[in-house]
Amino acid sequence: MPQSIKKVGIIGAGQMGTGIAHVVALGGHDVVINDLKPEAVEESIRTIEKYMTRQAEKGIISEAQVAPALERIKFAPTFGDFADCDLVIEAATEDEAVKRKIFTELCKHLNPSTMLATNTSSISITRLASTTDRPERFIGMHYMNPVPLMELVELIRGIATDDDTFVATREFVESLGKNVAVSEDFPAFIVNRILLPMINEAVYTLYEGVGTVEAIDKAMKLGAHHPMGPLELADFIGLDTCLSVMQVLYEGLSDSKYRPCPLLVKYVEAGWLGRKTNRGFYDYRGETPVPTR
Repeated sequence: MPQSIKKVGIIGAGQMGTGIAHVVALGGHDVVINDLKPEAVEESIRTIEKYMTRQAEKGIISEAQVAPALERIKFAPTFGDFADCDLVIEAATEDEAVKRKIFTELCKHLNPSTMLATNTSSISITRLASTTDRPERFIGMHYMNPVPLMELVELIRGIATDDDTFVATREFVESLGKNVAVSEDFPAFIVNRILLPMINEAVYTLYEGVGTVEAIDKAMKLGAHHPMGPLELADFIGLDTCLSVMQVLYEGLSDSKYRPCPLLVKYVEAGWLGRKTNRGFYDYRGETPVPTR
């Protein structure tokens, strides 16, 4: 019998963890958030309040939903605060070593029935599950960014994921008003297997002088009806995350077509990671974004 999910733990109070907490609390579930920096959780809750208020003003949700949803969100200072969670979702940085360390430590504090999910956008679910004491209760649950706006969640079973875990997490995701796409456990799954090579090719197009930043983004917005140009989108995702996914694809599939563009590597080495550092393919420090190349 699939387990009912009532209380959810979230590890990581960054952009993704914040968005997941937002939709889970609106979905009527209790949420506890842990981050290495307590101030990050405080900022996360303030961000959630701001966006829920904005949603209410636009009529996306009712004003009566905001206060109860915010009351469901609490700070979890330690992994011990996840002991009574039905599901814990890891939304830490896209670094396998970091994620493996989190799961190794986390499992010491959980109820045996607690399910685990990772929000990884590219890393093997089977490999991450192997670091836990419950690979059969482990699943990939890849939310799209920004979580409150995007309709899709990819569900990825590891080799050991059991049917009850899959059914319970699928029902949970659908209860949040999201649609599910089921992917096999291959590097980068479905969305990023298609999206990131396109972004990487756009960076190559810039690197080789085929077009400027503005020309490339304009071409894809007006010529392919993409809502954002690929370089603008890369800045939004984070160039370090884009590089990480391309490295997973390149190493996991051993195909030269996935080789990260040297210009993408250079931007990451410079610390120009996109919107989160105010500089990437665009400079965001002024009133309007200006191309950096």
